[in-house]
Parts: sequence; C-alpha cells; structure tokens
Amino acid sequence: MLTTPEKSYYSEVESYYNEDAGLGFESRAGGNRSLERIRNDFREITVRYPFADALEIGCGPGFDVHWFANNFPDRKFTAVDISASMVELAKARLDRDHLANARVFKSDERHLVDLFGKESFDLVYVYFGALNTVENLAASAGEIKTLLKPRGVAVVTFVNKWYIRELLVQALKLNFKTAFARLGKVWSGYSVTRHLPSHCYSPSLIKKAFKDFILLEKKGYSIFYPPWYNDHKIRNKPKKADRLWKIDQEIQPTPLWAAGEYLLFVFRA
Repeated sequence: MLTTPEKSYYSEVESYYNEDAGLGFESRAGGNRSLERIRNDFREITVRYPFADALEIGCGPGFDVHWFANNFPDRKFTAVDISASMVELAKARLDRDHLANARVFKSDERHLVDLFGKESFDLVYVYFGALNTVENLAASAGEIKTLLKPRGVAVVTFVNKWYIRELLVQALKLNFKTAFARLGKVWSGYSVTRHLPSHCYSPSLIKKAFKDFILLEKKGYSIFYPPWYNDHKIRNKPKKADRLWKIDQEIQPTPLWAAGEYLLFVFRA
C-alpha cells in the first residue's frame, strides 16, 4: 500500500513521541522548575474561563489532564495524543488516582470531529506547542472551531518563530544554523540528535489561521526568563528567576511580548 506524504508526516511525529515516552520524558519534565512555572501560568489563564467539558490536544503523559480532573471533579475532561505510548502513560496517571471524570484517546487533530462530534466541548486547550506538529494549522483551527460549542474558548500555545533571544545569542556564538533554525519551513525540534518534523509560527500566522475566532488575550513566555531547556541556569537562583519572570510580566503590553520562546492565545469561537 502506498504511503501518502501526510500519513508519512504524522507517522514520523508519532514515532518521535513514542520514543520520547521511553526516554524518561516524564522524569525530565517533572523535575523542571521553569517548565512547571510556565505550565502553571497556562493553567491559571485557562481556568479564568467558565467550562464544563474540556478537550486537551497533545496531552503527552497526562500532566495537565490529571491536574484538571483532580482539581475540578465536577467537570469532564477528554485528552488525546498522537502517541500510543504517551496515551498509556496518561491513562495510568489517571487510573492511579481513580479520576473517573477524565478519559484519554489516541488520535490526532484531523479525526477529532469524527471521534467526538460537532460542538462537543466548551473548552479546548493545547499546551507546549502540540499544534506546531500539525500539517496544516488553518485546517486544525477549523477543526477546533467545529469541536467547540458556540462561544466556546480555545487556549492554544505555540513555539515561537521569532524567539529573538535565541536568535541573537546563537548568532553571537557563530552558531548560525541554530540561530536561524526556527525561521525555516520545517523546524527539527529541540533535540540535537533526533528530528521532529514541526513548524514554528509567528503571531501574525497564528492569528491568520484562527481568523474565524475572536481574540480574547495573548501572552509571551521566556522573553528574558529562560526557556524550560535552560532551567539549569536558574535552578539554584530563585531570586534571579523571580526577577526575570517579573520582567516578562511587565513587558507584556509592549511589542516585546511576541519575542519569547512560547506564545499563548485565547480565542473564542
């Protein structure tokens, strides 16, 4: 049977995360304070919006669906991931604490309407750039809109194409390939030894893909505060970490909000 380019692309993404699940992803993420600080801010923004039935796209080992299900036992949660291995980890995390208000499925964003039906959720959230690994962002935005009930909310995050700090630092070190890697059509991800087929997006490209939504708020992360993969630089320097985090919060009203490592948008259907 012939393999279509689209099928091959998604198979490669799935294989990457299946392998990642067996390489200690949970322990690496669980011990990363910078990652946890950013994750908690994602959550704080998300819970500002009322919802009863939420969908997480790209749940990984289930950190967030577990947190939501545990903290909001009267609400329903559904999570999906392209990786069968990640789905197994997420299910085990939920089963461990008997969280019956959450369920996990193996799927990608192309099949969610068929799986759950139109207008099935009042909240869709996507943390840490799962939408960077979709083949067509505009099509994915359309799927999310179809999944949402009228006036439902999507909280979506992305790896930023214009992460200025990394571009400047790596260029000064003469690491030009790394400095400009995000600006290409395909980005290989964070690992220097493994390739993850993905795409980095600018704020304007994200807004264009979600043009049928109403933009409620936006935020940038790791502008001056180190990105999660540089957690070791501030792990034992809590005062410095707090200071850099505060600077990032203070410059959100300026154009520098869009210069960070991650971008968060809240859209209403």
